[in-house]
Amino acid sequence: MDPAQLRQVEELANTLYTSSSTSARNDAQSRLLSLQTSPQNIPTCQQILDSSQQPYALLVASNSLMSLITGHWNSFTTSQRLEIRNYVLSYLGNNPHHPNYVTSQLVRLVCRITKLGWFDDRSHRELPEEVTKFLQATVEHCVLGLKLLNGLVEELNVPTTGRTLTQHRKTAVSFRDVSLFRVFQLALTTLSQLKTSTIQTSQQNLSTLTEQSLTLTVRCLSFDFIGTNPDESSEDVGTIQVPSTWRSVIQDSETLNLLLHFYSTQEPPKSDKAMEAIILLTSCRRSLFPTDKDRAAFLGRLLNGITILLRNQTGLEHSENYHQFCRLLGRLKANYQLSELVKATGYTEWLSLASSFTVQSMQNWQLSRNSIHYLLALFGRLVAAVPYVRPDAGAKGHTKSLEDAVGSVVQNYVDCMLGSVQTVLQEECDDPLDDSGSLTEQLERLPVICRFQYAKVGTLLVERFDPIMASYQNAIATLNNNNIPVQTQQKLTMLEGQLTWLVYIIGAVVGGHSWSTSHLDDGEERIDATLSRRVFQLVQLIDFRCCQSNGTALCDSKLESAFLFYFQNFRRVYMFMWDQPTGSSSGIVTAGKVDAQPTTKQRVYKNMFDFMAMGDHTQVANLIVTKVGNNLKYWPSNEEVISKTLELFHDMASGYSSSKLLLTLDTVKYLLMNHTAAAFPFLEVKGNERHRTTFHATLTRLLFSSTAEEMPLPFDNFIDPICEVLRQLGSLDAQGLKSPQVRTPLIGVLRDLRGIASSLHNRRTYLMLFERLFPEHFPLLTRISEVWYDDPGVTTSLLKFMYEFVYNKANRVNFEQSSPNGILLFRTTSDVICAYGKNSIAFHSQNTVPETEVYKQKYKGFALSLDVLVAALSGNYVCFGVFQLYNDPALDRALEVALQMILSISLDDVMAYPKLSKSYFSFLEILFRSHIQVVLALTTPTLMSLLNAVHEGLQSSDAPLSSICATSVDHLSTYYYTNQNKENKPEVAQLKQHLAAEPNLFAGLTATLFNLLLFGSASNHWAVMRPMLSLMLASERSFTQYKDQLMSTQSPANQSALNEAFDKLLADVSRNLESQNRDRFTQRLTAFRVTTRSFLTL
Repeated sequence: MDPAQLRQVEELANTLYTSSSTSARNDAQSRLLSLQTSPQNIPTCQQILDSSQQPYALLVASNSLMSLITGHWNSFTTSQRLEIRNYVLSYLGNNPHHPNYVTSQLVRLVCRITKLGWFDDRSHRELPEEVTKFLQATVEHCVLGLKLLNGLVEELNVPTTGRTLTQHRKTAVSFRDVSLFRVFQLALTTLSQLKTSTIQTSQQNLSTLTEQSLTLTVRCLSFDFIGTNPDESSEDVGTIQVPSTWRSVIQDSETLNLLLHFYSTQEPPKSDKAMEAIILLTSCRRSLFPTDKDRAAFLGRLLNGITILLRNQTGLEHSENYHQFCRLLGRLKANYQLSELVKATGYTEWLSLASSFTVQSMQNWQLSRNSIHYLLALFGRLVAAVPYVRPDAGAKGHTKSLEDAVGSVVQNYVDCMLGSVQTVLQEECDDPLDDSGSLTEQLERLPVICRFQYAKVGTLLVERFDPIMASYQNAIATLNNNNIPVQTQQKLTMLEGQLTWLVYIIGAVVGGHSWSTSHLDDGEERIDATLSRRVFQLVQLIDFRCCQSNGTALCDSKLESAFLFYFQNFRRVYMFMWDQPTGSSSGIVTAGKVDAQPTTKQRVYKNMFDFMAMGDHTQVANLIVTKVGNNLKYWPSNEEVISKTLELFHDMASGYSSSKLLLTLDTVKYLLMNHTAAAFPFLEVKGNERHRTTFHATLTRLLFSSTAEEMPLPFDNFIDPICEVLRQLGSLDAQGLKSPQVRTPLIGVLRDLRGIASSLHNRRTYLMLFERLFPEHFPLLTRISEVWYDDPGVTTSLLKFMYEFVYNKANRVNFEQSSPNGILLFRTTSDVICAYGKNSIAFHSQNTVPETEVYKQKYKGFALSLDVLVAALSGNYVCFGVFQLYNDPALDRALEVALQMILSISLDDVMAYPKLSKSYFSFLEILFRSHIQVVLALTTPTLMSLLNAVHEGLQSSDAPLSSICATSVDHLSTYYYTNQNKENKPEVAQLKQHLAAEPNLFAGLTATLFNLLLFGSASNHWAVMRPMLSLMLASERSFTQYKDQLMSTQSPANQSALNEAFDKLLADVSRNLESQNRDRFTQRLTAFRVTTRSFLTL
């Protein structure tokens, strides 16, 4: 590379990373990517590193080296790999002052080469020892050495794309056994030197050394020792499976003291890294310690260290430290049994300090919202273990101490959350009720804690609830809804906020009721009943006020969400219990009746409703459903309330017995007879369209949960309002149907029909809907697609309904043998698709859609149209040969329009939109499977464009998509192999003409499939292998060409091994496509893949 070329690379690199022009950056990137095309460019990259002083050019060279080494690993000899690694190591040693982003990439390169060549040469496995030379040189080199060790541990712990999990684990296990402990010791040694001030340098260098050393310690302890592939997105550590060889270091008190020292003396991010290391140390497996005495000694030191930190509040003023410390407390009980904790010296003091810390955290809830759930989890785990610890074991009075601590925690949690309402109103800070993630975490942990002393907690909640409830009743009793003073409104807002917290807490606690035999005699259902009665009374009060004001006097929407949360928990525990198996002989508790000798569960269940004094379970269910109806009526514009209400209603209707009970309720009967916008305004609010589908799906499910004789009203009566809307729409001319005021009811009725169709799961119910729509309303569907083709809102609703209607799930679309209904259904489907497709294609050919809107405006409709056709073509309720026999153009027209749609989409756009690509390739698959004569009748360029798309889809990283494309290839090659000698078939002649025009078609597909098998991901290799046998039989020449080409790229030694692998692949394979032969060949391909990947070079 001459100086001019070097300057050009530097200019392009600067453009790539600094230019504000997207086109300039893209151009620079495409030109610089040429460096990554061949291993022959490695000397060029090295020359850039040696000659350039521009950081961005150095980064480009580093990235290119990484890509070349990873992608062409088998192209290098062992000595070449080692030479490149040593070059980069030497370069790093000579240039320790490069920017961090350059150094980091070069470090990754060294670590990647070391990982890939781990078993090639002993020198790779000795890298940690070589890095010690860096640690013993200058401070800058010491920092670099720590970065190398950090990178090495990270690289060896993470699977590399293109390598099997088996290969990764083999390397990782070897690294664990050979080097990881040594790396861990180096990290601790460096920390010890920093603690004793052995290393003398600037404050900035000391800070960097400390951070790198602590990070390395964390990485070593969090290494995947046994291949469990932990979820990195989770903060829950789990048990650390440290090897036994680490025992002496883990047990050494100096290790824990060292980490506690750095936590105490440093600030974030170093201090929270130290705390993270302590958490990992805490999580080491119990079998690491040879005796219980050793484990107890370690726990004692840990508990003592935490106690000192709690006593002095060390570092807890920093939010990062605080969060990690809360994790430590939560993790402590997860890894140690309560029986061990109570025997540890200082347990009582630790418990008292942990309780005080928790209370303090709750009082400062603004700063600790994301950490409180760890503290609640700690006490939840402690109280859950109490039944398994003898009261006289360990510290004296430990049970009483825990009871006091838990009581204090629960009381303060309730009081602090109630107090947060006033704080939010006065200081305008973030409301914890708005943080749904944190709120859910806390509520999930409350039940166990609260039920530890449930009588006291129940009394506490009643004492807090009743005064607030009384104040709320008095406040609304004196209200004049037309003129509410500001001060009164603020008071109402505060009371509703406090009631919201109480309802959430009660909902969580009631939802924690256990039906296990050991808890059924505790009488806890009485406390549940006491709390539940208050919630239901509050619901009745608010609903009464709402109905009296005709929806103008609504409570806070957060309180409504709390009610729905409570109902979900109450429903799950106490409502419709007869859907669950019990100890009775029938296995089901009958609704409304209790046997002469009730079981314990039945008795508890009955006691609950008796003590609640709100009526039996039927009356309580009616209260909940009435609330559902009122929400749907009076909260039309609140999407969250509507969504959660419909979710509750759907869940209530999901059970068999529960749905039968609901059908007996007057409110449900009202819903079934009045499911229109006049009764429930939310149905016509813009933005609620999808909720119309859920609403009608639930109602239909309820309606059909009983026999025809038991239905509260006939299906015809239920669907009459919808059919009336369809009738009115059908009476309009084209201009009237297109008018803006028609759009909303049009979308609504299509959404309603989709919901109804989605809940039809058998032939009887499907026929009911079909007979109401055919023949009167089918023509309207075609007219809608003709008129509204340019409005995605309407066409999406139409096409989604059509998909649901023609989809033959559970074989519900099953007409009599003499019935023409299947053909008529497909005719309508064809008319709708043709009308939409032709008009849409013409519209988009004349109108340009912005790139950001192209999917919504164009491709979404195309994708849905293809989905509809795929569902209809694969439904097995139409004999498609009838259309050709009687010269009916419905099938040909539908396929022609579908082909026009897919041919109007660029391949780049197909691959850019996942939903579109799935629909696109699914249609091609069924086309090649069942209608290949249509495909073969196309012109050669058109057919090649479709097969080019399939070829591209084969190479997709989306495994299901690649599988669909592989199946399409199999259909084509199977058809050719089984029919190539049938000269009397015009389709075969057409296919041969195409192959004569494109003789390399099968060869290209064969090469792609084999390359995917040998060099691609293993995630879908089974599906990709399925068409290989049919391709080989269809074109043996293509297979021979690929074999020869692959052999020519290999060394003589590899050629011999490869030839032997091919011989084994073809041994005992018959020349047929029977399933048994296919499976045998596929198994051989798997063995072939495993064998050849070990030595093939790219």
